[in-house]
Amino acid sequence: MGPLQGLTVVAVEQAVAAPFASSRLADAGARVIKVERPEGDFARGYDAVAKGQSSYFVWLNRGKESVALDIASDDGKAALEALLAQADVLIQNLKPGALEKLGFGVARLRREYPRLITCAISGYGEDGPMADRKAYDLLIQAESGLCSITGGPSEPARVGISIVDIATGATAHAAILEALIGRGITGKGADISVSMFDVMADWLTVPLLNHEGGKTPKRVGMAHPSIAPYGVFQPKTGAPVLISIQSDREWRQLCAVFLGDERLGSDPRFATNLARVANRHETDGIVAAAFARRDAGEAVALLAKAGIALASVNDMAGLAAHPHLRRITVETPNGPVAFPAPGARVTGKDRTYGPVPALPSSGR
Repeated sequence: MGPLQGLTVVAVEQAVAAPFASSRLADAGARVIKVERPEGDFARGYDAVAKGQSSYFVWLNRGKESVALDIASDDGKAALEALLAQADVLIQNLKPGALEKLGFGVARLRREYPRLITCAISGYGEDGPMADRKAYDLLIQAESGLCSITGGPSEPARVGISIVDIATGATAHAAILEALIGRGITGKGADISVSMFDVMADWLTVPLLNHEGGKTPKRVGMAHPSIAPYGVFQPKTGAPVLISIQSDREWRQLCAVFLGDERLGSDPRFATNLARVANRHETDGIVAAAFARRDAGEAVALLAKAGIALASVNDMAGLAAHPHLRRITVETPNGPVAFPAPGARVTGKDRTYGPVPALPSSGR
C-alpha cells in the first residue's frame, strides 16, 4: 500500500512533463486517470523501441488508467466533470486557457471543488508576453540559454535527454505534494501553475549570475566552467577517465600521489581553485601528462589511493551493463518491459508498479 493510496488524480495530459509528474503519483499508490484524446496521447507515437511501443509512453504511464475523451463534445465534458467530482488533483498541460474555454476554468473549479488541487503545466505560464507561444523541450532549451552553455567550444548543443520536460514534471510533482500537505492542514485545495521556462531559468541561476557578474560561461565540453582540474583525461591505454578535484586539499593529494610532485600543491599558479582555473591550460596539461604515462587500470588505482573522485566515460551500452543499475519491470500491452528504477527508495518498502494502459476506445 503506497503513501498516496486513496488519492485520485485526473490527468488531462500528453507528451512528457505532465505524465512525468502523474507517473510519480501513481508510483506512490494514487489512482491516476489519464484523459487522452480519442486518437491517444501523441507520445504513443514518438518511437517504437519498447516492444513496438513508445519508450516515452511506457516509461511515463505505468500504473495509470486511461480513458479516451473528446472533451470538446458535450458527452466528453460531462464525463470529465464526473471524473473531477471525485478527484483530489487535476493535472493538465493543455494550451493556456484551453480548459477555461471548455468550461473548466480555475475559478469555477475552486468554487465547486474547494478541496481540489489543480496543476497547470505550460511553456511560459498563464500570462506574460509569450504565454500563447507553443513550447517543447528543445525550444525551451534554446530560449532559456541552456544550449549556449552546453556542448563544445564550436557550437551550442541540446542536452541529450528531455531535461526541460523532466525538470518541469519533477517541479510539478513537488508542488502537488506541498499542496497536499497544505490541504491536510487547512482543508483547502490550491491552484498551481508551472512554466517550463521558469523551471529552466531557475536551474540556470548559477550561469546567469556568473554572466551578470562579468564572467559569462563558455562551452567547455566535458570540463567544468569554474573548477579545475575537472574533466576527461586519456590514459596511455584504455578508456578515458573523468576526474573531479573539489578542494585544494584534494589537489595536494593528487599532486603527491598521482602527479608525483608535492611542490605543485603549494605552487601559487595551482594552489587554489581560482588559480587553477585561471591557469587551466597549464593545469590540465600537467594532469594529462601524468595520465599519458599510465595505463587506465594503474591510473584508476592511484586515483583511488589518493581519494580522488572519478568516473568512466560511458555510453548507453555501458549503462545497460552497469553493475550499479537497478531496474523495474512493468507490464505493457505488448509484454513486460524493463527499464531503470526511480531514484528514491524507502527502506523496508518495496514498491510495485502498475501496467501501462492500452489506448481505450474513445468516449464522447
